[in-house]
Amino acid sequence: MINHSFFLNKCIELAKNGIGYVSPNPLVGCIIVYNDKIIGQGYHENYGGSHAEVNAINNVKEKKLLRNSTLYVNLEPCSHFGKTPPCCDLIIKYKIPKVVIGCKDTFSLVNGQGIERMKNAGIEVIEEVLLEESVYLNRRFFTFNDKKRPYIIIKYAKSIDGFIAPTNQKEPFWMTSEFSKKLVHKWRADEDAILVGRKTCHVDNPQLNVRFCKGENPKRIIIDPFLKLNKKLKIFNSNSHTFIFNFLSNKLLRGSTFVKLDKNNFLSELLDYLYKIKIQSIIIEGGAYTINSFLEADYWDEARIFTSPIKLKSGIYSPIVNGTTFSESNIGNDKLDIILNND
Repeated sequence: MINHSFFLNKCIELAKNGIGYVSPNPLVGCIIVYNDKIIGQGYHENYGGSHAEVNAINNVKEKKLLRNSTLYVNLEPCSHFGKTPPCCDLIIKYKIPKVVIGCKDTFSLVNGQGIERMKNAGIEVIEEVLLEESVYLNRRFFTFNDKKRPYIIIKYAKSIDGFIAPTNQKEPFWMTSEFSKKLVHKWRADEDAILVGRKTCHVDNPQLNVRFCKGENPKRIIIDPFLKLNKKLKIFNSNSHTFIFNFLSNKLLRGSTFVKLDKNNFLSELLDYLYKIKIQSIIIEGGAYTINSFLEADYWDEARIFTSPIKLKSGIYSPIVNGTTFSESNIGNDKLDIILNND
């Protein structure tokens, strides 16, 4: 008996190669199997480029074998014209008799239509193989399209005795190990944007880039309500575009966009703006005040919390995150907990 989960898992692993390159499109991998052997594979490599199904079909040397093959894909093939033609039409064209899908695409222009079109063409469609894993892989994409806002990751480090920073911090202070620092830079490369508050910029003067790993720098999102930040800070360099959300002014200044928002609806308007400019995901690395603002408004999806062996004995208390523990691991001497929002 064919192990559909085995091949679907390969699709998921293939799809991960697109992290950091395909947003706001989903992560998709595709495998084509003939007589229990993989004869073609591909993944969505970059935004605007060919979809996984197209790359996998093009990877098959003997196209006549497609008529007796099974196509595996972690997300329902698209059924609409976007930057590329519908993938379900290509599958139908090559008369592939069976398609195994991880999960349905809830995007309004697809949402079951690809599955229906293939079934109407006589293709056997098997759904919800590795459903949970497939949905989790594209949690950014689903949140962006279903909730009309970016997927929000909160990241911070705390001391073993529960403090996020020393009291009256006036210079940069790094809580965790070099291993954790490099991992955080990899995380930055995975997301569309990184968000911090005014105080973090003022005290740490961070670059908010991915200098310790390969990848593209995220867009920089800064909350500076009264525009107090010095324009000589590193966040105003040309390494990436910077958005300054504030109460006072809309303007463009040397590659930075200043966006005025209503004080009473600040976070919701900020997320609306990011949605409109197609920021699919953000990682928040701000201080306790910024992080707690998002937690209190329930604007978060995932928290990544490092616990360092350092003892501060006093300082600013760490935020408290209530959710479901997804994983626990050790990064060097640090402990890493990943927690998911229950909502």
